[in-house]
Amino acid sequence: MESVKKLYESMFLIDSAEAARDWDGILDFIRKILTKAEAEIISMRKWDERPLAYPVGRCTRGTYILAYIRVNGQKVGDIERDVRLSERIMRALILRADHLTEEDMAKDTPAERTEKQRILPEVKPSAEGETSPNGHVAVTDEVVPAAAEAPEAVVEESGAPGDLQGT
Repeated sequence: MESVKKLYESMFLIDSAEAARDWDGILDFIRKILTKAEAEIISMRKWDERPLAYPVGRCTRGTYILAYIRVNGQKVGDIERDVRLSERIMRALILRADHLTEEDMAKDTPAERTEKQRILPEVKPSAEGETSPNGHVAVTDEVVPAAAEAPEAVVEESGAPGDLQGT
């Protein structure tokens, strides 16, 4: 009797040095573990690289890999066992994710947001219609009140130039 596969969110923690050295090998290794458990991989991508709260072994930085999978709940224990026996994966967390929508799973990860910001930095030229050094034209929707609409302020001069006080 075949049981129903449910949606799970998996986070794998890898030593950042090893991830930088053999990224494709790490992904293949995780795929093998998941395939062995008959999991259907919906997506697998880098979540982010961060300093660890405490050293794990000799590692102080970790790379997190986020995977969404469909798998029989009884096979989750097999995945966790294979991760514990692995020398390439430091930690893993696997949670039920039936509440997530396709949109939730497609959201950019912190690593993807950083990459997009690196490729397409936000440009803010100084005045509307002015062209920035990279050819962008500034357009603003800012509404500035006319002088007659601005709140009135009473200003008194105290004798010294530039020494104004509002009352």
